[in-house]
Amino acid sequence: MIDITQDTGSPYDCIRLENQLCFPLYACSKEVIRLYRKPLKELNLTYTQYIVMMVLWEFGEMTEGQLGEKVHLDSGTLAPLLKRLEKQGLIYRIRPASNERKLYLSLTEEGEALREKALEVPSLMQGCIDLPKEELLQLKYLLDKALSRMEE
Repeated sequence: MIDITQDTGSPYDCIRLENQLCFPLYACSKEVIRLYRKPLKELNLTYTQYIVMMVLWEFGEMTEGQLGEKVHLDSGTLAPLLKRLEKQGLIYRIRPASNERKLYLSLTEEGEALREKALEVPSLMQGCIDLPKEELLQLKYLLDKALSRMEE
């Protein structure tokens, strides 16, 4: 159990919103994703599609399962997203006859070319979290550490 409760003596302290670690994580995530909408609109991508494309730009061809592990999404969430990316002409979804249970993903030429346009996104998002660089690095470190421990 995560105990960060500010104790006022009430038995309900543990369910007060201000005592929840999960709420500021949720609210920050939601706000950052909202801020990404404008630059990603230029790429015709949602935030989730953008993180999928970033993984494919970095690692190249992979299976749906491998992608799901990297972006922490299950097949039920990924399948419709990948179908939309294929329909947009950004990726290929290939199911080889030798193993129809595996779905391989790769970038089309258009998907590869979108990478160049995406280079503008990080600079447009610079400063969306108004903290000094050292604190941003510490925040990233702590979030990565927490995520890693939750996966164990």
